[in-house]
Amino acid sequence: MQKALIIGITGGIGGGKSTLSEKLRAEGYSVYDSDVEARRLQNENPIIKKQLVELFGEDIYTPQGLDRSSIAKLVFEKKESLAQLTAIVHPVVKEDFNNWIENHKTEKLLFIESAILFESGINVLVDKVILMTAAREIRLARVVKRDGTAPELVSARMANQLPDEDKIARVDFVIHSDDNKPLDAKMRKIVFELLNSI
Repeated sequence: MQKALIIGITGGIGGGKSTLSEKLRAEGYSVYDSDVEARRLQNENPIIKKQLVELFGEDIYTPQGLDRSSIAKLVFEKKESLAQLTAIVHPVVKEDFNNWIENHKTEKLLFIESAILFESGINVLVDKVILMTAAREIRLARVVKRDGTAPELVSARMANQLPDEDKIARVDFVIHSDDNKPLDAKMRKIVFELLNSI
């Protein structure tokens, strides 16, 4: 049986990754959202929970689950905390993604959306990469509008991400989502190329 082609979707915050993922799902393709799954695993996986409690203390979990705002504050204030959090969560997400691939192996194309595809090492599991990008001021305005977050907090999150310019040489496709051209046509052109490469 032909192995599924695995495609990473990456790019900085506000670049249009989630919009592309939604459009791919609407076309019938399966997309693994690493952010959503990481949040699920942080609440459900006993290994992650034990290690996060050891690292940040009992109060890091509330009856509703992981206190994400407290974690965000802690890792924002201490860079080493972010590295420790990453070292705990990313290996479990990788394993979960591998299981997901196994469960979808009859499909021709599989996608994973990850803002930190390269930083997390998940890029080693994909065959091709699509970079979603837009001008910084457009990305900033999108996130402020979407999340209701203060611009300076969005800027701080952007500063923690690898710049898109550093990723361009490492990807196979680049979609600029700030030029007002419909995303559907760009997506279908790439999907056509991917299907033809199998």
